[in-house]
Amino acid sequence: MAKSGNSGNVFDLGELRRLVGEPGTAPGEPRAAVPGAAGDGVGADCDCPGCGSEVLSFPPVEPAPDAELAAAVLEVPLVLDARRLAEWTGTRPVTPECLLPDPAAACAELGVPTPERLHLLWVVAVNTGMIRISRGMAAPGPLTLSGELPSETLLDFWNGVVMDILDRADESLTGSAVVDDHLAEMLATMYAVNEGLSQATLVKGILQSHEVACEARPAQMRALTAALPGELDAALSLLGYCGLIELSEAGRPRLSPLGVWAVRQDLIREGHDAPTGAEVAVFAGLSAAELVDAIMGRSAAPSAVTVWLESRSPEAAARELVKIASSGTAGQRGTVGAILEELGPEAEAPLREALAEPAMWRYAASWLHIRDLPAPALDAADGTWIAIDTLASLAQLGRVSEAMREFDALEPGDDLVRLVGEMALADHPDTVAVLDLLGAHHGDAAVAKAARKAAMKTRSR
Repeated sequence: MAKSGNSGNVFDLGELRRLVGEPGTAPGEPRAAVPGAAGDGVGADCDCPGCGSEVLSFPPVEPAPDAELAAAVLEVPLVLDARRLAEWTGTRPVTPECLLPDPAAACAELGVPTPERLHLLWVVAVNTGMIRISRGMAAPGPLTLSGELPSETLLDFWNGVVMDILDRADESLTGSAVVDDHLAEMLATMYAVNEGLSQATLVKGILQSHEVACEARPAQMRALTAALPGELDAALSLLGYCGLIELSEAGRPRLSPLGVWAVRQDLIREGHDAPTGAEVAVFAGLSAAELVDAIMGRSAAPSAVTVWLESRSPEAAARELVKIASSGTAGQRGTVGAILEELGPEAEAPLREALAEPAMWRYAASWLHIRDLPAPALDAADGTWIAIDTLASLAQLGRVSEAMREFDALEPGDDLVRLVGEMALADHPDTVAVLDLLGAHHGDAAVAKAARKAAMKTRSR
């Protein structure tokens, strides 16, 4: 997608709505994008370029039917103007850079407002095949748009148009460098909130993101705060011309049906979880055990968790999950723990009952503490037990590199060797397995040696 100072993320919607006084999402409505839950299969434990970025889970959407979308493509103002440009160009010479030699004259004859707009139309017309350039000459290309084309063909064409549009942000799409920088975040945020967002919310989101990602100085932020509302207004107008944005019944900018379809394609290309309602509806009827197995087997995207939780009461969901975790493996406990974090105080009763479960009481106590509910105190030994369980869970989920990072975050530097000794004394069924894991995979020779030695002693005991 378009470049972004914080690529792949979305604005902090809760904070933005608090700041601008905009109503929040109604109960039961899909939430904005959230980081993937435990068992996330995309980039979960991969060292290849691009896989280290945060994978986001977006609320399910209901795309318009393909035939309806395909018909709408032919009515997009930008597409209509690109067709006019192709017809006007006919057969004529182009510059060595494969551009029109006199853009000002073309703008005047076609009624195109600026050379920048003409260049965008030219890029779309050439890249999609409306115009073909060969040996210094532009001529009609192989693509002839009409309503007789299959829906799949028109949507493939639209996908290419949108990629051309968003790629222009690297050179100046909207006329605002700041909007171009954060266009990916803005579109992803609008995708996550289908009822639309006010321009005040979008301005605040861009300002917050720019201040953090670009480390803007106070003077720069003051100037940007004054200029951005006008720049965003012009940018939204352009995105409307491009077929991506429309106004909701409340007058708020939101993605058009074609915009929803195109942004979803781009999110999927980037590895994010952006399902349709039909794709996740199947998960609502699963048992807790089936859901956990699907997440651990990486056949369920994180959005499946939201659908599953919304199909039952918090108390019922927590009770099912606690039952699985209390008698399950560390991997199952880790997966359940990530799901339980999505529940609020309404699930207190089953978590309080879990205090009686040997394998679960520490997690239940922590869950209650985090929500400011009465709970038993956890000591250092309990923390060590949870650390072993966490590492064992990640190992069982195949996320060894993440387990090493999690271990390194527990203590500073040399204290990791001491922590290995404390782990060796813990009463946890996976102690030896975790020590073997550290001995085989930890990058610090002293830590790995201490883990191997501790594993041998633990076995002898």
